[in-house]
Amino acid sequence: MNQTCDLTLELKRLIIDTLELEDITPSDIDPEAPLFGDGLGLDSIDALELGLALQKHYGIKLDAEAEETRHHFSNLNALHSLVEARRVN
Repeated sequence: MNQTCDLTLELKRLIIDTLELEDITPSDIDPEAPLFGDGLGLDSIDALELGLALQKHYGIKLDAEAEETRHHFSNLNALHSLVEARRVN
């Protein structure tokens, strides 16, 4: 398995564990599907929790009000790109 697959699976598990999504497995999360609204169905509280988890695990600080943050949280692939580019560990 390559690093991209490893990070994708790691992020899927982070989302599931952080948000306590008990009925969802990593294979249920489509990397192209929206994380919020009609996709995975996350809400703004989930976004805050996920942002804190990203900071804790990867050292990534996000501005909750920034438009780019909305883009980074649009789907798993966008989140993957963010972590790959900005993680500090």
